[in-house]
Amino acid sequence: MTPDALVDLCLSLPQAIETFPFGEETSVFKTSGNNKIFALSALAGDPFTVSLKCDPEESRALREEFPALITPGYHLNKKHWITVVLDGGVPHELVEQLVRDSHALVRPTVPRAPREK
Repeated sequence: MTPDALVDLCLSLPQAIETFPFGEETSVFKTSGNNKIFALSALAGDPFTVSLKCDPEESRALREEFPALITPGYHLNKKHWITVVLDGGVPHELVEQLVRDSHALVRPTVPRAPREK
């Protein structure tokens, strides 16, 4: 996955916005409804990585399956975040799913329509 592809994927998700609270070298993707982070990436980093929110059990399994490519979140809560190296070693489809899952974990819920009485 390329940096441009990662940006496009993140911004294609509902209510997603890109911010730069840590400087212009680090993209932080949040949901506009509740301002929660679902992805962080130094797009020009070497290696190119993305940190994503992840279910703790899934995180453990992914780290076992891809020990050199998926690690506990860099400078983040190690239980709830993973950092994925985007050099092609992790299948593209899995990276896309991990981004979507991260977004789903933080996206704001849409209130239900009021019920008729």
